[in-house]
Amino acid sequence: MSTAILTGPPVPGSSLDGDLRSLGFDVQVAAAPADTAELLAAVPAGRRVAVVDPRFVGHLHALRLALTDPRFPAAAAPGALTAQPEARPALERALAAAPAEPGALADALAADGVAVHRPELGSLVAAVPGDAESRHQARAAVAEVDDEAVRLRNAVKAHDGFFTTFFISPYSRYIARWCARRGLTPNQVTTASLLTALLAAGCAATGDRAGYVTAGVLLLVSFVLDCTDGQLARYSLQYSTMGAWLDATFDRAKEYAFYAGLALGAARSGDDVWTLALGAMVLMTCRHVVDFSFNEANAGGTTATTLSNRLDSVGWTVWARRMIILPIGERWAMIAVLTAVTTPRVVFWALIIGCAFGACYTTAGRVLRSLTRKAERTARAARALYDLTDSGPLAELAARLAGRRFPLPPPVTAVLGAALLIAVAWTQPVGSGWTVAAAGGYALLSGCAVARPLKGSLDWMTPPVFRAAEYGLVLLLAARSGVPHAVPAAFGLVAAVAYHHYDTVYRIRGGTGAPPAWLVRTVGGHEGRALLVTVLAALTATTGNDFTKALAALAAAVALVVLVESIRFWVSSGAPAVHDEGETA
Repeated sequence: MSTAILTGPPVPGSSLDGDLRSLGFDVQVAAAPADTAELLAAVPAGRRVAVVDPRFVGHLHALRLALTDPRFPAAAAPGALTAQPEARPALERALAAAPAEPGALADALAADGVAVHRPELGSLVAAVPGDAESRHQARAAVAEVDDEAVRLRNAVKAHDGFFTTFFISPYSRYIARWCARRGLTPNQVTTASLLTALLAAGCAATGDRAGYVTAGVLLLVSFVLDCTDGQLARYSLQYSTMGAWLDATFDRAKEYAFYAGLALGAARSGDDVWTLALGAMVLMTCRHVVDFSFNEANAGGTTATTLSNRLDSVGWTVWARRMIILPIGERWAMIAVLTAVTTPRVVFWALIIGCAFGACYTTAGRVLRSLTRKAERTARAARALYDLTDSGPLAELAARLAGRRFPLPPPVTAVLGAALLIAVAWTQPVGSGWTVAAAGGYALLSGCAVARPLKGSLDWMTPPVFRAAEYGLVLLLAARSGVPHAVPAAFGLVAAVAYHHYDTVYRIRGGTGAPPAWLVRTVGGHEGRALLVTVLAALTATTGNDFTKALAALAAAVALVVLVESIRFWVSSGAPAVHDEGETA
């Protein structure tokens, strides 16, 4: 329950009291503005409070945007102010020093260091008329605008892919409204989307045409629900840290589970495509790490080039550039259609080719923007990039030994280490001691790469290089070993490690920082896992199925540790509410 305090007696004929109650507020009325502070002091400390001018005239959705969004410590619109428990002390100080007028209180809170959110209302009305004539005009303005239509329109993400914008959102917003009116939450819709995708993966695993067609249809249904959960969150302002985490991680779980289902289905017909499935997962994850690293490196800055600005002024180029990178809507549509009408091998080759092109296109553009950007990276950005590297104890030791004297730039050092590791793993027999030695050299160079703050113009490339090296090593060793079922076991290992890396990204995005150091050290860091996998290959690759068992055991151990800690954190962290608009990819 939240409490709304009207700073004076209600205006006759006003619906304000009922509107506030419909939004979940317990309404209290101050006999005079000076009594507002006394009423505020009586409200329990853990409650959200709102201070509202009784003369307020406006749309219900304007009040909803101003007073119920959980993401901000304080928010304000003309005639209305809300404060979460953490902003209550500042509100009490403001009331003691200023009149109980929401606009003046909002300015006082901002001056006191509280971040006051002021939502964009657009065509919605929120006003405090001073006389009968202006009140009549404000009510007429309210009647001219359908706030429900505005609410539905704003439920759709502002920037989305072509397929999502034109083939999903025109009707999924109405599904979101249907869900809201029946009390369903975004997290419930997110879970329904996951279950539908898992059912699609199960149908794909049957390996027959009817199963593939059903899988394609269910995958599209899952994507509709995936769009609906975010639209429901925006429609009803049901934002939460847990919801943002579930939405982000379930997207990857759904896609990679479907890859596994396709690989199992192909195996039933005698076509082994596990290596292609793992390659697609590696490529997609590395591409996302490029996105995450670049965005964290440039948080709060501007990296647009003149060419990009010129292209943005030409409408068709915006959609063309969004489509050619194969974002999630286009990607899932392609997977669904190709699953229904072709074979898993065709699906994976289309994915690999399309995603490789998109990755090259976006990475080249970001390199260009980074080289033309003059501003220095912030300490926060450098810390985020270091956390994204997932450097373990071996890299930390190497970094301490190298100090800041290592002459090569971090991304160059990382590329050298990755090239050494992959080249030796590619050319030497699986289980060779040379591969173990190369993994040791990789650990040493990866430590040198992070020995100094990652503030260079291209230092954001360091985490993606480490991801490509670790995942690529596991793929190479499993694929070249010839051990039965080694690649499916490697698929499980990469999936577990990728979950850990995605979890790191969303903790940083949520403002809560990276996972604890003990977790990174326990799972070895990227360089420790790379060394361990090469040692396991040396010990077991020539002894029957032992390499498969070793990879499966390592996958289970990593998954258990990171999942338990991740679930514990997201359930109990008390992090601020988040709704991440996210990447279209």
